Amino acid sequence: MRHTRQSRIIELINTHDIDTQEKLVEMLNAEGYRVTQATVSRDIKNLKLVKTLTGHGKYKYTVPKTPEQSLSERFIKILKESVLSVNYSGNIIVIKTLSGCGNAAAEAIDTSNFPMIIGSLAGDNTIFLVIDDPEKVPALVEQFNQLLK
Repeated sequence: MRHTRQSRIIELINTHDIDTQEKLVEMLNAEGYRVTQATVSRDIKNLKLVKTLTGHGKYKYTVPKTPEQSLSERFIKILKESVLSVNYSGNIIVIKTLSGCGNAAAEAIDTSNFPMIIGSLAGDNTIFLVIDDPEKVPALVEQFNQLLK
């Protein structure tokens, strides 16, 4: 449940300007997650969320996007805890995740800036990655599998 909730938190902060833990608690409870402010506080710390200034002069929670985050603890943790399998065909990699974790895992991959990944498409429990050259796919799949160990 924690992974699904944290995946939903990332989705919510990416689509809404959430400036307080109370607002996040309210949104999660409205979606059926029974959480307290203390639970959300732990999730924010665990996900390493930060508050950034918006264009409107207010602060909101965001996922930090720094260059050194490429293969950060956060990326590895999200993948290890949510990915079930990695397969490929041609220049497409298919990643299966726990239900509700597809978007969070795809966000972790997207923010890692793998130059050979042209794009990604994430659903509830499946991610499609389009790779620029089919010859690079086996090595990238192996890299994902090594991270999952």
